[in-house]
Amino acid sequence: MEGDKRGYLLERYRLFHLRDELAQEVEYHYHAFEKIVFHLGGKVTYSIEGKSYVLKPCDILLVGRSLLHRPVIDPGEPYERMVLWLSGDFLEECSREDCALDACFRLAERRGFHMLRPRGEDRLRYRTLFDRLEQALTEEGFGRELLADTCLQQLLIALNRDALAEPAADQDVVYRFDPKMEEVTRYIGEHLGEELSIDRLAGRFYLSRYYLMHRFKEVYGITVHQYVRQKRLLRAAEEIRRGTPVLKAAMEAGFNDYSVFLRAFRGTYGKSPREWK
Repeated sequence: MEGDKRGYLLERYRLFHLRDELAQEVEYHYHAFEKIVFHLGGKVTYSIEGKSYVLKPCDILLVGRSLLHRPVIDPGEPYERMVLWLSGDFLEECSREDCALDACFRLAERRGFHMLRPRGEDRLRYRTLFDRLEQALTEEGFGRELLADTCLQQLLIALNRDALAEPAADQDVVYRFDPKMEEVTRYIGEHLGEELSIDRLAGRFYLSRYYLMHRFKEVYGITVHQYVRQKRLLRAAEEIRRGTPVLKAAMEAGFNDYSVFLRAFRGTYGKSPREWK
């Protein structure tokens, strides 16, 4: 199924160091947690929410929760990367009022640009930060968990500082996107509580119904309906976690039929809305 949710994060965070000799076809998918990809090698074009980035070694991708993404891998070279999964609870626990460690993800979403390209000595600096975290997670001994937490916090602080200092898009980065489809998804995100049918969206953007359906599926890998439902579920889940009553959260996210909302929520998150709290 296109647009599947992939992976369950039961820990506060998890680090993978992966190297694939044989390229695999990866479908569009999303996660209910934040994800960082540190690219180490291979010819890869990484697509996030309709934008495709041609990666170089030491590029860093900031993939926020529920963002559609997938790598397109050239089979000519091994694909190596370090992938970090981060729970919202961990990020909230380690943040301070004036220092939100998830700021880099939120900034990337607002800018619509999800990549950092370290240069010069910064490339070695990030490799060292990732290596230290990997070592702390694999070794045994006194203070192992605390040491790993400290290494991760240092990495996240570096990412946030550099994200805040970077322009919205690096002129040296090769990436592709469809401006019209980006307008459509931005509108969807800002009007989730309203009617978002194909006919309404096509009329709003002066597109034919046929073109919108087929171009959107081509760019994002899922239908407009699937995309809208995913974004509505995310909005409802976030509001419920903040303490908004379940019915109100569902209605404000655009679900007019509560039974449809319950089925969709359970199918996506594996829990009822009340258990999610």
